[in-house]
Amino acid sequence: MTIRFDQLSKSFGPKVVLRDVSFEVAKGEILFVLGKSGVGKSVTLKHIVGVMRPDSGRVFVEEEDVTKLDAQGLARVRRRCGMVFQHPALLDSLSVYENVAFGLRTPQYTESIGRKLSELEIRKIVVEKLDLVNLGAEVLPRMPPEISYGMQKRVSLARTLAPSPDYLLFDEPTTGLDPVTTNAVNDLIKDLSRKLKVTSLVVSHDMQCALKIADRILILDQARILALDSVAAIKRSKEPLIREFLEETLSLLPPEERATLETES
Repeated sequence: MTIRFDQLSKSFGPKVVLRDVSFEVAKGEILFVLGKSGVGKSVTLKHIVGVMRPDSGRVFVEEEDVTKLDAQGLARVRRRCGMVFQHPALLDSLSVYENVAFGLRTPQYTESIGRKLSELEIRKIVVEKLDLVNLGAEVLPRMPPEISYGMQKRVSLARTLAPSPDYLLFDEPTTGLDPVTTNAVNDLIKDLSRKLKVTSLVVSHDMQCALKIADRILILDQARILALDSVAAIKRSKEPLIREFLEETLSLLPPEERATLETES
């Protein structure tokens, strides 16, 4: 199961955001997409689920050309792709339980599994997914405004996991989080990707997180792929922009971690 971009280009008026971008995300891989603001990181994600259409080029989810799918075909692809947004986007009028269960009640999900789940089955799945993100059943009746922002992010992730997607697409998942919660979310991304054997594509600005959990790192710059390589190779890169990212990361680390990274680089 793979995601593949083939010579994809996208512009907004005179601004070229992506130009002839080609890459593949391997099955079970955690790929980080890094770059400065406005370089097309989130635009890349939106093409995978057909929210945006390219000016030219193609995007494949497995063997399906997303750029040619009709509404029914896109619904099928979106069912396989779990999107985790920058902000939790929970429904404040629904409890944590109902938020996580939401996707399990949709006609699209019911159609995909060929039947309607019982309430007992839904509750079992909700509790299992909350457990995966280290939340207990005690949060089930609580409303989103009653829990912390970090917990809301976890609930949002559990909601994404509930329909058992094959691909996890993260759009700046640690935005607005404190360092401790950021580390916890990054550990979750890694643990879930491995435990559930899903393919994860993470759009981020955080080189430190990428160095910690990515299998490979893709760096966008000036509408093109500047680098796509292993973490070890990225650490050794002499590209000025990559060195800038690395040096910024080093400046934020404790002395012992900084020394380790400098040695590896």
